[in-house]
Amino acid sequence: MAFGRRRQADEQVTGEAEEQARPADEAVDETAAESAPAEGGPWDSEDSYPEMQRLDFGSMQIPVAQGLGFQVNFEATEVDDEGNPVNGRPVAVLVQYGESAMQLQVFAAPKRSGIWDDVRRETAGDIQEQAQGQTQEGEGPFGPELLAMVPAALTEEVLAEMPEEVRSQIPQEFIDQGWAPQVIRFLGVDGPRWFLQAVVQGAAIENEEQWQVLEDVLRGVVVTRGDAPMPPRDLLELRIPQEFSEANEEGGDGAEQTFDPFERGPEITEVR
Repeated sequence: MAFGRRRQADEQVTGEAEEQARPADEAVDETAAESAPAEGGPWDSEDSYPEMQRLDFGSMQIPVAQGLGFQVNFEATEVDDEGNPVNGRPVAVLVQYGESAMQLQVFAAPKRSGIWDDVRRETAGDIQEQAQGQTQEGEGPFGPELLAMVPAALTEEVLAEMPEEVRSQIPQEFIDQGWAPQVIRFLGVDGPRWFLQAVVQGAAIENEEQWQVLEDVLRGVVVTRGDAPMPPRDLLELRIPQEFSEANEEGGDGAEQTFDPFERGPEITEVR
């Protein structure tokens, strides 16, 4: 789930290209907006960050560990005459652990300020108006965050694809009514000219052990912003790591054999 593309009027007019031409004395007051969290990451590629094994997705380097799975989400950039997607670009990385998932996306941001406050407010409005959900703000390990409860469809197809151990835990009243409340946690980190968003679902909402694993992953992310001017809120470019291609070619244990970006995406279910 990505945030809306609404922008403030000054962001539309100036963009980052104009910001780079601002006098140096105006930039002095922007130091706070250009810093990731002081304790641990996520890190900017210009920071001095701890070395660890990471998958290189271009604009994001994401830590790997025992039991983690990774999936790349694509959006269509081209369709055929019947409206079927025939080409696409990677837009998000899904980190999976146990019964939990965390979607990561990184965006360009203005040099003069962060955007998480605006994004959080807009996301809450969209959930309340469009999804008929409820939201609540709170404070988390990375600062302000948003907790949302939205109705999730429980169609026969959805139930058929669920593992039996998951389906057996759904109250019958939810199955009868065809939907169940789903809790989603939104976290954001304003970095130097970038914004990193994490969306958490599944057991990690309440399971501290599973959340701790995902939190460690988020703290270990390294963002490469690049020097090219970009409009605020544009996605930074992602690329498929070499490990994904090798896994698909070799057909090793735990790897997807086929590559269909519009169904599931390249996936390594476990990195050892």
